[in-house]
Amino acid sequence: MSQLPHAVFPDWSPYTELDAAARAYLRDPEVALEVLAGVLGGGQVRGFTLERFVNEHNGVWQEAVVCDGSRLLLWHGEDVATDDPAHGAMISSLRVVPLSAVIEVGCRRRLARTANGQLRVDSVDVYLLLNSIDEAPTGPMLDDARTVVRQDALRFGKTLEDGGPGQIARLEEFARLVASLVGRPLV
Repeated sequence: MSQLPHAVFPDWSPYTELDAAARAYLRDPEVALEVLAGVLGGGQVRGFTLERFVNEHNGVWQEAVVCDGSRLLLWHGEDVATDDPAHGAMISSLRVVPLSAVIEVGCRRRLARTANGQLRVDSVDVYLLLNSIDEAPTGPMLDDARTVVRQDALRFGKTLEDGGPGQIARLEEFARLVASLVGRPLV
């Protein structure tokens, strides 16, 4: 779990299997795959998306999101500060969200015209709105007319600079998969 400089990460989009894509892209694929396998229990991976970035404060942040047809499995790994920076530490966490909790799927594409006039996708932003509350005030603030209640949402994004056209296409594919399953009876 050493600190990585800002770098362009390998492209995971050519890999259709989660195992190969995670091993090509994530810094700690063994951790992610072990956690996800424990929850999948041999079940089928219908689709997935991966994310990873480096920042000056937290080091490496990485995520694998898997859809098995009835649930979203979100593994998240993030570096944390320690008293011994030479060795480092990370947090590994898992969140399981039933697809029945997804009430809306949104996908926004940013299109740009090239010099020859053709449109190309520069970026894609995907959100999955959940039926749970992320943030809500308590106590006396409830009487305030400016009270804001926010629903929980999962957000994913890819750009030409962060992921390239292959990862943009794979994220759109993942969004279409989830959208096709939302609101359907789960088998």
